[in-house]
Amino acid sequence: MLPRSGDVLHVSREASVQFADPMLFRVIRVHDWPTYDGWVWLDGYELNGSGEAVERRSIFVKISGLRTVGSAPDIRQRNARHPAARPNGVRARTR
Repeated sequence: MLPRSGDVLHVSREASVQFADPMLFRVIRVHDWPTYDGWVWLDGYELNGSGEAVERRSIFVKISGLRTVGSAPDIRQRNARHPAARPNGVRARTR
């Protein structure tokens, strides 16, 4: 299934050999550029463990190797429910 804007993906070696170190990636845009069958260019943000964007990237990945984790709001809500995973004294921001 093709990712959509706002999806948070787990990107690993299964998506491309360049991702030996897996990462979370929030999709901004799925390009309609011609590529190999089953592959796609994505624009988005690499996320840290708290679900915050740390770097904007364009990645070329195999669709079948992507795993959907949720959407950006899902990640933030999950982290807010688990304050023990945060450094001492750091509280979740509420919006």
